[in-house]
Amino acid sequence: MTTLFDPLALPGLTLANRVVMAPLTRNRSPQAIPGPVTATYYAQRASAGLIVTEATAISHQGQGYADVPGLYAPEQLDGWQAVTDAVHAEGGKIVTQLWHVGRISHNQLQPDGQAPVAPSAIQAKGKTYLIDADGKGHFAPTSLPRALALDELPGIVGDYRRAARAAVDHGFDGVEIHAANGYLIDQFLRSGSNHRTDAYGGSIENRARFLFEVVQAIADEIGAERTGIRLSPVTPANDASDPDAQPLFEHVIRGLARYPLAYVHTIVGATGGPRDHQQGDQPFDYAAYKQAYRQAGGQAAWMLNNGYDRALAEQAVASGEADLVAFGKAFISNPDLVERLRQDAPLNAWDASTFYGGGEHGYTDYPTLAQQAG
Repeated sequence: MTTLFDPLALPGLTLANRVVMAPLTRNRSPQAIPGPVTATYYAQRASAGLIVTEATAISHQGQGYADVPGLYAPEQLDGWQAVTDAVHAEGGKIVTQLWHVGRISHNQLQPDGQAPVAPSAIQAKGKTYLIDADGKGHFAPTSLPRALALDELPGIVGDYRRAARAAVDHGFDGVEIHAANGYLIDQFLRSGSNHRTDAYGGSIENRARFLFEVVQAIADEIGAERTGIRLSPVTPANDASDPDAQPLFEHVIRGLARYPLAYVHTIVGATGGPRDHQQGDQPFDYAAYKQAYRQAGGQAAWMLNNGYDRALAEQAVASGEADLVAFGKAFISNPDLVERLRQDAPLNAWDASTFYGGGEHGYTDYPTLAQQAG
């Protein structure tokens, strides 16, 4: 019987176990530059089979929150090189999550104070994170976006391509395309945020066009075997909505089967909320969604995320429902989460007040089992 702690060979790399550190925004990269404390943070968690970094902006336009890292300036890439070196020195594997937030941003965070961009000029019912002049962080409503022109889309696809190349050139084992949680790619997918009438709006096929262009560009640049993708079929995060999620995401997943991706990462239910959340009249059928992928020839490892504890994760892997299980907040407060799961040891409680912004407290100072025993 397969367990959480068995190795897994992906097309581009071999993982020591099936416990994945999920991407977790921490807002500790001033000027979008990951610093030495970030290298320490990820190296502490290198026993994960795979680390997926916090979402990382592919361009200045792609930024949506204060003090989140980027992949578009030399000093940012130098910072990430130190991170990947530190993780590899501890025997870990790490990919970065490529991020363009689209409308989930604020004029204050955009180049020259411009409006954020989106498929359509529809303001999200959501908030972003800003830093005041006195250095204190707070959440603020997102700004009204402008609709992207057709001739701008190839440039954004190019930003994804360049960011993927920069990532692997600076030590990452691969990349994860962030196509979930109401950010730019997800905004194109969903009818609630995409009211376009051109080749990127209207039908499911048109709304999925941008996603497939991004996947194709990244696969061409670094290889599909070093590429994963994250999807969230029914999450309401960041005002994501579509009443017909099943046909939309079955179309998406069948299209992804064309590429020999490393993995497909699916958020079950509402991100950080109920696993049985649904949009529209019917519950989402995750088994049918996975079956559509496999029947279309998709071979990527199947990663699931959201609300998994040890028992649920073990059941998912043992049954074949998942090849990998991603854990989020538990990794914040338990740098040695894999060992704690292996021993069925108690977990450290997390301090939610330190999730976003700050320094080492609540970031690199959670103890391991060995430290607690010593």
